[in-house]
Amino acid sequence: MTTTPLIELRSFAALDTARGDLLDMYAEVRAPLLHLPNYAVTAFGERLDRHGTEPGFAAVLAYAEGHPVGYAYGNRIEDGDRYWQRTSPAPSAQYTEHPTVALKEIGVRPGWRGTGTARRIHDALIASRPEPYVTLMVNPAAGDGKVHQLYRSWGYEGIGQSQPSPASPALTVMIRPIR
Repeated sequence: MTTTPLIELRSFAALDTARGDLLDMYAEVRAPLLHLPNYAVTAFGERLDRHGTEPGFAAVLAYAEGHPVGYAYGNRIEDGDRYWQRTSPAPSAQYTEHPTVALKEIGVRPGWRGTGTARRIHDALIASRPEPYVTLMVNPAAGDGKVHQLYRSWGYEGIGQSQPSPASPALTVMIRPIR
């Protein structure tokens, strides 16, 4: 697509009405990795259900002609959260002294990549958040490093490493100011 596609962004503060669309999109977005235990749809569903009950949960889904094409979700984390406990080296106090938004997952269906849809979803998710920072974890090998570079172009900087579970690859922890 050479022009910005027409999409509708829908925000969700609860998981129940967005869960089905999130699972369907995840399965397509992560299709090449679904054979790996950490990326299996069942593993994602378990993480999604846990994240959906955490404080400050919010999701933004993009729809084109009524069909879901992309998503992002996250929640609030605070000093002492397991997210920060698994980050090495320990993050600076400037990032942990106030609550931070943890972007837990973002994805866009293959046909919608390169259209600016991911950035629009991302920006909508954090636009009204009161937290000063947003953080995410990225597999530095994803897309042969292109995903990591994309986040850098959005203003994120690496602050450490994390391995959220034994089945997870080592991830780069990145952060940026919301405003």
